[in-house]
Order: sequence, then C-alpha cells, then structure tokens
Amino acid sequence: MEIGIIGSGNIGSTLAEYLTNLEHEVMIANSRGPESLSEVVEKTGARAVTAEEAAGAKDLVIIAIPNKAMVNLPIGILSTSKAIIVDAGNYYPSRDGKIAEIEEGLTDSEWVSKVIGHSVIKAFNMITAPSLASKAIPAGSPNRIALSVAGNEEEQKQVIMKLINTIGFDTIDGGLLSDSWRQQPGEPAYCQDLDKDSLKAALQQADISKRAENLAQADEMARPYL
Repeated sequence: MEIGIIGSGNIGSTLAEYLTNLEHEVMIANSRGPESLSEVVEKTGARAVTAEEAAGAKDLVIIAIPNKAMVNLPIGILSTSKAIIVDAGNYYPSRDGKIAEIEEGLTDSEWVSKVIGHSVIKAFNMITAPSLASKAIPAGSPNRIALSVAGNEEEQKQVIMKLINTIGFDTIDGGLLSDSWRQQPGEPAYCQDLDKDSLKAALQQADISKRAENLAQADEMARPYL
C-alpha cells in the first residue's frame, strides 16, 4: 500500500518503521517540514514529505497528532481522499483546549471526521508508545495484546484489523465510531495491554455515565507529560 503518516512522534514513527519493514511505501510528515525528519527517516526507512503529500497517499492515511493541531491539516486534500483515513489520536483537554462538541458528547474521532470532512477509522490510540514499539508478537502467541478498531465502514475496518494483525497485535471490532469512546482515555480498556478476551470485557465495562469523570481523571494524570 501507499501510506501517508501525518505526525512523527512516538506513535507515528513507530508505525512508519513497522509498515516500511512490511514493504509498504510509507511517507511521513510533521508540522516542521521534511527537513526536520532526517533522524526519523534513518530509523524507519520512510520517506520524508510535506503534510500535503502524506495526506494525498493513495491507500491509507494515518493521523497521529494532537487534536488541537487538526485544524492545521490539509483539509481540502483529506476531504476528497479515496484512501482509508485512520485517527490514532486522543483528546486531552489540558493539551488540546476544551473542544465543545467533544465535551457535549461526540467521540474524539467523530469530531475529527467532522473537521476533515472525511470518514475515519479509530485505531492505534489505545496502546502506549513503548508497548506499540516493543510488544508485537506473531499471531497465535499466548497473551498477545489486542487493539480495538472502531468505525462506520466495515470494509475499511477489516483492512485495518488485518494490517494490525500483520504488525503483531490481535484486534477486535470496537463497533461504530460512536462507540469509540470505550477506547478513549480514562476508560477500562485504555492503555492496559490486554489480550483479546480481556479487552472485550474491558470495553463492555465502560460506563457512559462516567465518561466525563474518567476523562477528567485521565487528563489530570497525563497533564505532566503533555
């Protein structure tokens, strides 16, 4: 596949390395420009490009940036893209500022979809960067970490689930994009390195009446690192 990754932090660069090793054509971009990505290119084998070039990838675009930066994306390119677009980010109010539509009930990724004018698949947001980088293991291995993939386009979800399995993690279908709050910060499934059965149980344990409270607690815990 031709894959564009927007965001060169820990998640974006780790995914770039995995996907390049799987022989996909990977382009990576950040807000500072291709000239700032020499170390990432050397480590991952991906090609440094502009955000516009990454957004124009033919098959898959992965967005791994803070929500506050979404408005700076090349929205015109993304809104008309024929590619699958994955939102790998999370909403943290202390970093991103209060986003009214999320505060009023939209999931992170429903809001992202509205901003960019394109459907998205929610994936890669619920695992810590160190676990993503170091805990991929072959299919069938015991205690393999599972990731939840949510979205409204079933075929696109299946593509991403197969890709994650190839990288080295199990997957479960996390439901519609409106269900993706279950894999957001503060919920029982978030960043817990669970196997498939445990992840299914954790997603079901999520209580929507505690969503705001759980996010506030997660935001407070993450504040020193954001």
